[in-house]
Order: sequence, then structure tokens, then C-alpha cells
Amino acid sequence: MSLTGHVAFITGASQGIGRSCALRLAKEGASVAVAARNQEKLNELVAEISSAGASAAAFPLDVASEEQIKSTIKAAIAQFGKIDILVNNAGVTRDQLVMRMKRADWDTVLQTNLTSAYLCTQQVIGSMLKQRWGRIINISSVFGQMGQAGQANYAASKAGLIGLTMAIAREAGSRNITCNAIAPGFIETAMTAVLGDEFKQNAVKQIPLGRVGTPQDIAGAVAFLVSDDASYITGHVLSVNGGMLMG
Repeated sequence: MSLTGHVAFITGASQGIGRSCALRLAKEGASVAVAARNQEKLNELVAEISSAGASAAAFPLDVASEEQIKSTIKAAIAQFGKIDILVNNAGVTRDQLVMRMKRADWDTVLQTNLTSAYLCTQQVIGSMLKQRWGRIINISSVFGQMGQAGQANYAASKAGLIGLTMAIAREAGSRNITCNAIAPGFIETAMTAVLGDEFKQNAVKQIPLGRVGTPQDIAGAVAFLVSDDASYITGHVLSVNGGMLMG
């Protein structure tokens, strides 16, 4: 599963799933451009990757800003020469029942989780088209497939990523560019760490494998889908949820 010679750009890379993806893709030989708002955590990640003998660079980025996305990806391409793997992972939650949800919270989640993926894809796809090879991975969610009370904005954004994935797969397939989504289930990250123990216990009861997932579980799926082993897979939603949702 060698990714030597490829360059990956990963959003939301300072922690959780994004961080694990960066470490895994670097381990497989890719050079990685890691992007997030937290410069300090990015620097620590780059140091860890570099100490293992791989190539990495940090790019501070708030994906809610279109201008930052454009300038940051331009800088990453200037440094590495190309981007041919994109992992759209950045995401936030602003939970509330829909009848009480503020428009600002709706807009923030849709902008960060969905619009940023469209903008990042738009900025890197030229590099992929030029060399007729590319891999785009959108990190969706099981709740984009089944919904979740109190998360209308989050569920809508993650469902939107699935539609975006299929559209891009159709548009770019003839140029040897694949686009797939991964729909994690309950994963142990900073985002889920704030949830109460009772919620977590109830969640585990819904998971046939009897445990919550880890960021490494998702990173392994990402590594597979960007590898040549998955070259004939596109427009697919890979559920990594311990059996939480079947069908």
C-alpha cells in the first residue's frame, strides 16, 4: 500500500481522526500537508511525522474562510509541487433541537463541514487533473445516513457530503480521480469526549462489535481508499461503524 511520491492535504488535522490520518498516510510514504486552526498542535504533529523520517508541513487554516482555503492550498502546492490526495475531515457541531436552532449555528456547521469540502476540492482538482491521478476522501458520518435528534445541521452537512462525493466521482472519474466518503460511527475523539457516560453506554449498546471506534480505525479506511488497491472504487460510502447501521 505504498503512497510514496504522493502528497496529501488533510483538513482538521490537529487532533482526532485528521491527526491519525496524517500519521497513517505518512507511514505509508506520502508527504502530508496538515491544516487546522491550532498551530501548536500542527507543529507537534509535523515534528512527530518528521522524526519518523517522513515529510510534512503545517498550514494554519480556518476552513470557514474561503480566502484562507485558497491561499493555504496554493501555498501547499507551491511547497510540495502538487496535491493528489485530499482528505476533507474538518468538522464542528452546534447541537440544538431544530425548533430552537439559531440560524448562525446552522450556517457555521454547513460552512465548516460541507462548503469547505467543496472549496478544498475545487482548489486541488486542477493539480489532480494535470497528472490524471487523484484521491478525494470526504469524512461524513453515520448520522448523515440515519439522522440524529438535536443535530439537524450536522446530519444535513454530513448527508450533503455524501451527495457531493457522488457528484465529484461522476465528474472526475474519466481522469482517474476517485472520490469516496467514509461514514464513521461512534469514534473516541475530542468531539465525543464531552458526551456523558450514560450517552456513551447507550451508544455502545447499539454497536454489534461492542466498542466505540478509534481514530486509527478511520485512518486505516482512508489509507485503503487512497491506495491503488482501491483504484476501482469511486462514489462509495464506506461505513466504519462497528455495525451500528446496516443496510
